[in-house]
Amino acid sequence: MAGVELILATICNATFCDNIFDNPLLDTQLTARQEEIQDLKDEVNGKHLKIATLNNYPLSWTEKLENGTIVGNGVAFIIIDILRQKFNFTFEIVLPEKNVEMGTGKKPDESVINLVNSSKADMAAAFLPMLVKYNKLVTFSNDLDEGVWMMMLKRPKESAAGSGLLAPFATYVWYLILAAVICYGPCITLLTWLRAKCVKDNEYHISLSPSVWFVYGAFIKQGTTLSPEANTTRVLFATWWLFVILLSAFYTANLTAFLTLSKFTLDIENPIDLYKKNYRWVATEGGAVQNTIKSPEEDLYYLSRMVSNGRARFRTIKFNEDFLPSVTGGAVLVKEQDAIDNLMYNDYLRKTKEGVAETERCTYVVAPNAFMRKRRAFAYPRNSTLKILFDTVLSHLIQSGIVKFLERMDLPSTKICPLDLQSKDRQLRNSDLMMTYLIMVTGLAAAIAIFIGEITYKRYLNKKLLNGISTKPNKNNKKQRNKVTRTHYDDSRPPPYDSLFGKTKYKFNDSEKRIVNGREYYIVHNAVGDTRLIPVRTPSAFLYH
Repeated sequence: MAGVELILATICNATFCDNIFDNPLLDTQLTARQEEIQDLKDEVNGKHLKIATLNNYPLSWTEKLENGTIVGNGVAFIIIDILRQKFNFTFEIVLPEKNVEMGTGKKPDESVINLVNSSKADMAAAFLPMLVKYNKLVTFSNDLDEGVWMMMLKRPKESAAGSGLLAPFATYVWYLILAAVICYGPCITLLTWLRAKCVKDNEYHISLSPSVWFVYGAFIKQGTTLSPEANTTRVLFATWWLFVILLSAFYTANLTAFLTLSKFTLDIENPIDLYKKNYRWVATEGGAVQNTIKSPEEDLYYLSRMVSNGRARFRTIKFNEDFLPSVTGGAVLVKEQDAIDNLMYNDYLRKTKEGVAETERCTYVVAPNAFMRKRRAFAYPRNSTLKILFDTVLSHLIQSGIVKFLERMDLPSTKICPLDLQSKDRQLRNSDLMMTYLIMVTGLAAAIAIFIGEITYKRYLNKKLLNGISTKPNKNNKKQRNKVTRTHYDDSRPPPYDSLFGKTKYKFNDSEKRIVNGREYYIVHNAVGDTRLIPVRTPSAFLYH
């Protein structure tokens, strides 16, 4: 008989029928707990309850009929309807003066928590967060779910990781590269100068200007006319070339990956980003967010400073769509995930019906990390007996997953407007090439500034320095200039042509002819003794011209 009783109890629990001890066919002895529940059920049977709620779509909201009757909707009232059928009671809805969870406490009709605390409502049919300050005023039912508050913001046009030519590296990496380009030229000059002082040979130090131009030219993969012979200088040059090769390889690979497989990121990912980056954000007045950040015991208490400086606002709204103008204007909306998902889904459907292009329908996006997480439940007055009676059914609804199903039943199974839209094509936009334009404009501006500086120096400043110096030619000065020119020849440039082949022409007067491989050549000699073979042109060759 015990096995049959267990089977019947399991079936009844799964179908929300009366408890096994209610079956008159079974002669069972009721325990004290079972007798208490049966007495409470008899007490609630046919009773008229007052239920408080608030407008928090899609979990709970109300509509007023033409005859003035207020009708409750949402997940909360689906659960209430199950309880009503189970325990046979009637109810009426009591609305607070303000659509808030908890007010200042001065008026009992001001908020839902105050209505329940003052016993003007027998229970609250709303998904209320189980905050510490709420626990002091009301008694909560078993946990219905864990509420997740998310941050919704307008989808940015560019990823927070960067855009265009600067995207492959982080900002501080670019600063370090710039510092390396600026500092390595003076380092070459300093080290070669120290070597020239310590080692006496024909290797002179490299001045600052050639060093800087070598670093800049190698950075953009250009050659150099410098030809160092000392091993120290060669190692310095090779080190910089190796740095440039590796940097160029990493940059090219990362730029290709960014333009094809980059992940879209946001400036706001965690609650601390709101505070650090001083973003404007908005939430529901008198809700869980406002009461959480005002409590010194909570981790998010630091956000209360943003309320005092006007960067955070709390608004009382009737419909969630009233938040959209603020979000479009650049503010971040902090609200329950259920409400945000429905808000984004309805906005997507509206734009689809209006014929908006597919790429422009997902106007908003949700931050990847949660703002906060709180357990949610119904609320009863302190020492209320309804909690004992109703929690038995609520436990079955929660454990069977019915509450979770009701919360998501109007939403699609796929994620709504995800962070990464998974675009198949990635066309370069003008913003990707913006850095190219800036480099070109900056280079032209620098060239113009240097041009003006050269003209100013040579035409005005240099003339003032040369005032009083005779401009008449002097033979001694001319010889001295030629001597200096010959002595201090710049060996960094290619050698002159005459130094390789000589200034004297080949002499054909004393040349002889020789046949090599069946062809006639002149054998000529120059002044330094070099011998050359010059082919002799035959008369028949003129016929082919």
